[in-house]
Amino acid sequence: MDIFEKVVNNVGALGQYADFGYGYYYFPKLEGEISNHMTFRGKPYIVWSLNNYLGLANHPEVRKADTEAAGKFGLGAPMGARMMSGHTVYHEELERELAIFEKKEAAYLLNYGYQGMVSIIDSLVDRHDVIVYDSDAHACIMDGLRLHIGKRFVYSHNDLNSFEKQLQRAQKIVSQTGGGILVITEGVYGMIGDLGNLKGILSLKDKYNFRLLVDDAHGFGTMGATGAGTGEAQGVMDGVDIHFGTFAKAMAGIGAFVASEKKIIKVLAFKMRSQIYAKSLPLPMVVGSLKRLELIRTQPELREKLWIIVRALQTGLKEKGFDLGKTASPVTPVFMKGSVFEATHIVNDLRENYGVFCSIVIYPVVPKGVIMLRLIPTAIHTLEDVRYTIESFSAIQENLQAGKYNKDFIPDVADPF
Repeated sequence: MDIFEKVVNNVGALGQYADFGYGYYYFPKLEGEISNHMTFRGKPYIVWSLNNYLGLANHPEVRKADTEAAGKFGLGAPMGARMMSGHTVYHEELERELAIFEKKEAAYLLNYGYQGMVSIIDSLVDRHDVIVYDSDAHACIMDGLRLHIGKRFVYSHNDLNSFEKQLQRAQKIVSQTGGGILVITEGVYGMIGDLGNLKGILSLKDKYNFRLLVDDAHGFGTMGATGAGTGEAQGVMDGVDIHFGTFAKAMAGIGAFVASEKKIIKVLAFKMRSQIYAKSLPLPMVVGSLKRLELIRTQPELREKLWIIVRALQTGLKEKGFDLGKTASPVTPVFMKGSVFEATHIVNDLRENYGVFCSIVIYPVVPKGVIMLRLIPTAIHTLEDVRYTIESFSAIQENLQAGKYNKDFIPDVADPF
């Protein structure tokens, strides 16, 4: 068989919709300044789909730092991978500041969070080791697991009984192989907003002698008294052996980091293939991240404003009877019952008639018959945005329950393919 033919015939769960709604339901083009209000197809919208938690994307101090760094260094500097010719004092400074912020001995920068997580997992384990991980693990964790040639056991999401059963299986194997156990969880689960039960997981650490890796992409900058993350929020920062954070969420930038003991960071620096064989993070992004981290540390009012909006949005939606699942973070999922077909109408109605832009999640990401609208509140949203959005969602829910979306109609959206 021709490989192109095979690829086209096996496009995947999401790719099956490639001929429908391109540029509208997926790959939409938001225009204008990154903000709570942006333009889509020439119309203004309240936007709830950007992970700009603290509003740093267009913060004047951040824009100034980014602009000055780009003018001074250009986007090409430094040239080469960190190990060869891409190492600078600015990279080291950011790593020191991140380690201090996370209360770890050392930190190491990663070009991208996704690639970084894959390489972290690959670098920590060999065929003698066993990985135990949460069933709701992010795709980057799953891809890292696929590189592991040893055993891996999955436990039911946030289920400590299931977790301990998998630890018992893992312990039997490593007692024979001489390997160790790596547990992987997320701090904040970015799709539905609930928290990894770090405290519960760590209650079993001494008994089963494992190390804990926490992917805190959505927790870094948003959770805890200082924004250090979910470990801080649950009072267990010391028990997290390896903390992973990304700049793509609260920092509104590009890149990521891993923080741990100095000896572990040194090993990772020499083993992470995604960093050894890739160009160093450009200096404007490094210098800009220093400014972003400074603002997270010195302007707690940004995080306080975020949580004012989070509480107003989530409380208001719950009072209207909406199901938000178990979210305990800014991530705000709104669950409704309906078909994939009805979901397209809901999005179309929200956008065309109410001017509300948010992400929609359907099967196979959620079970059949479930529609999930995902809202990301930020520090730059207003209480008026919240009020209007709750009213809009209430109207949509009434239309759904009245069967108004269950009709033979396909919204008129362009398909550039």
